[in-house]
Amino acid sequence: MMEIKGIKKGVYLVIDPQMEEAVLINKLQQILNKSQIAAIQVWDNFQNIENQVSLINRICELCRATGTPVLLNNNWKLLNLTDADGVHFDEIPIELRTIKKGIPENSLLGLTCNNNLDTVKWADRNKLDYISFCSIFPSTTANSCDLVDFEIIKKARLLTKMPIFLAGGIKPANMYLLKELDFEGVAVISGIMSAKNPSTSAENYNSEFKKIKNESFNNR
Repeated sequence: MMEIKGIKKGVYLVIDPQMEEAVLINKLQQILNKSQIAAIQVWDNFQNIENQVSLINRICELCRATGTPVLLNNNWKLLNLTDADGVHFDEIPIELRTIKKGIPENSLLGLTCNNNLDTVKWADRNKLDYISFCSIFPSTTANSCDLVDFEIIKKARLLTKMPIFLAGGIKPANMYLLKELDFEGVAVISGIMSAKNPSTSAENYNSEFKKIKNESFNNR
């Protein structure tokens, strides 16, 4: 079993457990076989799903073979019932100390940020493992997020060394617009999971990410 050490750079994949399980597992297997994935987040969308724990553990088993961490969205109590590696919070959690006492030691923790730098400061102060800005572009799957001011992301980079991910409406075709920003990866859901060939789509995202990061490095 491969040890999980942290969040990698590149594509951070969000998956919807409402997708038919066989289809979800098949797509995930294709992606992991061909692409490096920074992390997998299981969206907190379990309405009418009775086998939450077994589904999460099946996802974890696939991801463990490639050392890809699996994070649960908001529902930190499920960490003690599954093999998941951490939790991604959509908002600053109340009683973080209590939560940390109630989950396995060294669990990975992430937080969604928008245009409030106080959220970034809170995440840095509490030593979270990464933050994710949402929404970068208009998106049907991130429609509850306001669009993020790029200047906020630039200021965040000066405030913290935590990995920064960008989410919402990001496609390989518009990633060139992000080259002015210093970040570690992009979070994607429908752009990959809804694609006819998800592994090819994941590779396209990874290729474009590497391209703009190389351009940014060369222009410094």
